[in-house]
Amino acid sequence: MSIAPLRIAIVGGGIGGLTLAIALRKRGVFADVYEQAAALSEIGAAVALSANATRELGRLGMLDKLDAVSVEPTELIYRNWRDGRRVAAHEVRDAGAYRDRFGAPYYGIHRADLQRVLGDALGGTGLHLGHRLTTLEERGATMLLSFSNGHEAEADLVVGADGVRSLVRAFVTEHQDHAGATYSGTSAFRGIVPSAALPSLPDPEAIQFWMGPNAHLLHYAIGPGASHVNYFAVTEGPLAWPGPGYTATIPAGEAQAAFQGWHPAVTEMIAAEPQTPEHRSLRWALMVVPYLMTWHRNRAVLLGDSAHAMVPHHGQGANTTIEDAITLAELLPGRTRGDVCDVLAPYQSLRRARTRKIQRSAWMTNHALHLPDDADLTARDARLAAFPDEFGWIHDFDALGSTRASVIHHA
Repeated sequence: MSIAPLRIAIVGGGIGGLTLAIALRKRGVFADVYEQAAALSEIGAAVALSANATRELGRLGMLDKLDAVSVEPTELIYRNWRDGRRVAAHEVRDAGAYRDRFGAPYYGIHRADLQRVLGDALGGTGLHLGHRLTTLEERGATMLLSFSNGHEAEADLVVGADGVRSLVRAFVTEHQDHAGATYSGTSAFRGIVPSAALPSLPDPEAIQFWMGPNAHLLHYAIGPGASHVNYFAVTEGPLAWPGPGYTATIPAGEAQAAFQGWHPAVTEMIAAEPQTPEHRSLRWALMVVPYLMTWHRNRAVLLGDSAHAMVPHHGQGANTTIEDAITLAELLPGRTRGDVCDVLAPYQSLRRARTRKIQRSAWMTNHALHLPDDADLTARDARLAAFPDEFGWIHDFDALGSTRASVIHHA
């Protein structure tokens, strides 16, 4: 008697959901992806892909296509907020330093381009657009998914790759207190501006942090020929986030006012973001998901921001999501409807401690980037000068190798 194929439903067609579906298909396992949007389009501006993600995307055969639409930064530079002094710097593209150390590239890429590469790799099969999940229920030995368009689907495993506002997390954490996403107390302004509009910007193809009292600005080049710069400007506050959404429209000039007195490269960058009735600047709440006791319940499991949303100061939100996807994809082949849940505890064990460590480190970095001028900056500056040694453990991680080693160890 033939064994019925495993039915996997991935909720969310973002970076994590698409990567998981592609990685599963490479292993001969089919999954349906349910995305609420009518078309594949990422919210936000750009994403930095570090070696812990690009080595996995390379294994999936996408590195050439990513390389064609990405920019490798020349250096990683930390600068003083007022005078632009280089506090610390490390070669990235220059001399091939980053690839030599970590075995894979570091890319700055527009989210739309990354989404397109992932979507092309998946193809149209199994991708269901316009499907917003409304309820998730146990139905005997299966899970029943109901969508706002009236469609229903049954699955043997539901993967919640549905982000910070995850409905799948609400199911998984039904009996956990304080498991929802919370406002970190920090917020950000973001945008993409033409490099030609930034005459005061030194080293325009570097990834750079400008550090100052209660704020910092990160930027890196994206687009063909490094034609544009993506920036992410973070400030402390407001103390409480206004309204239910995670973005708020701001009056013209609010972002510039938050960085008044900073180096001209910073103020030019923020001022270059257009202000028109069709394009209003936003303040983005930086949300985090508290440490969850468990990432799975019954036949549902979490992936990416739904499980471990973090402040973005290590640029690891997308990268750890890709790690999650590769780990789960490697554990699922060979599983049946009867034993698929057996992989969920090992998956959680492989992923929870690492993502928690990065979450905590990212939050500590927030404090370090926002120190006042009269603070003792010696220890911070020394740590930034030793970046490859201090934070190399993030970048040289091998999700596939770690998973395979664990499987062999427990075999």
